[in-house]
Amino acid sequence: MTAVTDRSAQVAERAAVTSARDRRRRGGRPKMSGFDRMATAVVVAFGLLWLVPLLWALDTSFKPETETTRLPLTWMIENPTLEAYLGVINSTDIVLWYGNSLFISCMVSGLAVLVSSMAAFALSRVPMAGKKVIFGAILLGIMIPSQALIVPLFQEMQVLGLLGTYWAVILPQVPAAVAVFVFKQFFDGLPGALFESAQADGAGWLRMWATIAMPLSRPAISAVAIFTFVWSWNALLWPLLTLNDSQLMTVTVGLATVQGEFGVAYAQIMASAILGALPLFAVFLLFQRQIVQGIANTGIK
Repeated sequence: MTAVTDRSAQVAERAAVTSARDRRRRGGRPKMSGFDRMATAVVVAFGLLWLVPLLWALDTSFKPETETTRLPLTWMIENPTLEAYLGVINSTDIVLWYGNSLFISCMVSGLAVLVSSMAAFALSRVPMAGKKVIFGAILLGIMIPSQALIVPLFQEMQVLGLLGTYWAVILPQVPAAVAVFVFKQFFDGLPGALFESAQADGAGWLRMWATIAMPLSRPAISAVAIFTFVWSWNALLWPLLTLNDSQLMTVTVGLATVQGEFGVAYAQIMASAILGALPLFAVFLLFQRQIVQGIANTGIK
């Protein structure tokens, strides 16, 4: 029996040495399958499709206007300058627009998290009739293009007297079917024993939502808050229709209205695009871990 054991140990050790030698020969990397290579190629291709226009915009924004129209086009910058950025900052109210966008996006994110989490908790944990029908109706909202709702929403804001105010931009963006779906998926994965114990202690549904569900759903809160912030920051058509005061304009609306004044000033147009996107880059760089964790924990693959 001892001889058999020793023989097995020798075989296992020899296999481990052989495997380590093979890994060293391949540079320590596992061999990629054909599907892995194809998937990597697709990811790289899509990454380049997204990255090249961004790099070109950044490159053009640092060029003098005389270089932006020079043929043949080139990536080289002979005389780097910040004139385009200074021109946008000095000729527009971009700082004020940043503040408006930040306020509107933060309000939309906070209210969307509050409303969506409460609706999702009711659909996930509160016993009621027709929950599946209600949830299905909410998910149908994802299939409705937002452009199809512009006219009724505009009429509704007009009747309420909210046109030309922040609330005309904020309120229509708060109901988010995707956010309800994300929260519901997360709440469905929480142990039911937690809520049963709290209910046995006399806690109501609102208290269970506030003291149990929400503290445990930080990944989902982060994901919903970040996504709604980005969607609200990038919104153009609806704020353009409802905000007619330049002091209330968001960054996207303000920069869209001044680009016509730049004419063929490509450097300033690219600089305005970069300035409008900078906060979103900061958000993704700072909270990319929360985004990935929130998506992974809510069952979205």
